[in-house]
Amino acid sequence: MKIMTYGKNVDVTPALKEHVEDKVSRLEKYFENEEPMEAQVSLEIEKERNIVEVTAFVGGLILRGEEETGDMYASIDGVMEKLERQVHKYKTKINRRLRERKKEHKEAYKRKRTQELKNDVDRLTPGSNEEEVESGEFEPKIVKTKRFPVKPMNVKEAVMQMDLLDHDFFVFSNAETNEVNVVYRRKDENYGLIEPTT
Repeated sequence: MKIMTYGKNVDVTPALKEHVEDKVSRLEKYFENEEPMEAQVSLEIEKERNIVEVTAFVGGLILRGEEETGDMYASIDGVMEKLERQVHKYKTKINRRLRERKKEHKEAYKRKRTQELKNDVDRLTPGSNEEEVESGEFEPKIVKTKRFPVKPMNVKEAVMQMDLLDHDFFVFSNAETNEVNVVYRRKDENYGLIEPTT
């Protein structure tokens, strides 16, 4: 398992790095028959808060957790407990999804779908209103850009992936309609689905 550890305002000592690798590598036992996993671990001290964020990649799925305590080792232990609970909760669905992905993803298909999805996203992304920008009335400031592959999946799998990432929304390609959709968490703790119309 490839584990990359980064520190912000903290010295990543050999002992700290060893503790991270020992804890994070335990995720492998849940995915023994899968391709090698990769994990990115961010350690940060902000005032008296010790923040640890772990993002693990396995078979196209992303597991993400974050913990904040007064002690770096406790934060590492806490975030791994969260990730293991996520894996336990979705273990059957994750394994089924990983098996499906192995069957359905061939290299030529990936290239074709990536281009089609890029075209869909370009088509669905509203253009800026040039008149407003020119007149100075409206000028959005993009402070961060994220790029990620949009993979075909059904709505239930998209909700599961959103929960694994601990996000409030998730963009995906609906495998049933071949359209780009968005699932989101509502304030009443239920879920919503956004489907494009023309």
